[in-house]
Amino acid sequence: MPTKVFCVIGWPVHHSASPAMMNAVFTHVGLDAQYVALEVMPDRLGEAVSGLRALGFCGANVTVPHKSALMPLLDEISPAAVQAGAVNVVRIDAQTGRMEGHNSDIDGWYRSLADRLTPDVCRRVCVLGAGGGARGVAMGLAMHASHVHLDIVARRPEQLAQFVSSFGQRLDVEPVLWEDRAERVEAADVVINATSIGMWPHVTESPIADAGCFHPGQVVQDIIYRPLTTRFLDQANGRGAEVRDGLWMLVYQGAINLHYWLGLDAPVDIMRAAAQRHVLQEGSRIALTTVSAGVSRVVGDS
Repeated sequence: MPTKVFCVIGWPVHHSASPAMMNAVFTHVGLDAQYVALEVMPDRLGEAVSGLRALGFCGANVTVPHKSALMPLLDEISPAAVQAGAVNVVRIDAQTGRMEGHNSDIDGWYRSLADRLTPDVCRRVCVLGAGGGARGVAMGLAMHASHVHLDIVARRPEQLAQFVSSFGQRLDVEPVLWEDRAERVEAADVVINATSIGMWPHVTESPIADAGCFHPGQVVQDIIYRPLTTRFLDQANGRGAEVRDGLWMLVYQGAINLHYWLGLDAPVDIMRAAAQRHVLQEGSRIALTTVSAGVSRVVGDS
């Protein structure tokens, strides 16, 4: 049997922890397979999809900015992916090239917080951001925890209106303007940062200016995993909230993907360890580069 080849496509995508995580699984189970990261510019997406078909790839993950743009290029899309408006995993028939799209962001996110979304623990969720990540969270709530009240916070009123239009029939959704976010964070049982604020290299930034809105009894999650501990999570932890990083979401997405592609029950602890090593090594490289750049500036100014 030929080597099975899988990939993640995005722009950029060189930083992804998915190759380290997935290849660790293949090694652990003794499967002749490889997982690679492929950077695909937005205007070359159609060519890339044709290439995956022609080269006999068995599956692909899809990240920004291609999650929606890919959909018209597929042969079949799951109902959940259609409602979410995004595909992040594709199963490819290596013989025929037929491509089926699905969305594992939804259940991947839900599994990362399922123990804190039960009716006796969680009544109110506040999500910062209204983009693709937030839509995945809303779909997860609609499918598994529709008892919650969802405050969705964003800067643009038109984005909030679109979000309520998409999910208002399945969830108790309330749109909240960005300037009112602190009071909604304070009232929430679960708070989720679904923006990119705080991601490398902007590690000193947070979507929350005053950490006083966090408190004990809350669960606070950042879907960012680069860095593993963001400023947002530091703020919440400092106020006694329980914090969850974004890496478990990636791990559970990967586990769902492996089952979708191969029927494989993935070893999530091995996946987490491999992904965490990758992120920590990347953090060390970034820190070293930052220090080197600072030294160069000092020498240049002297």
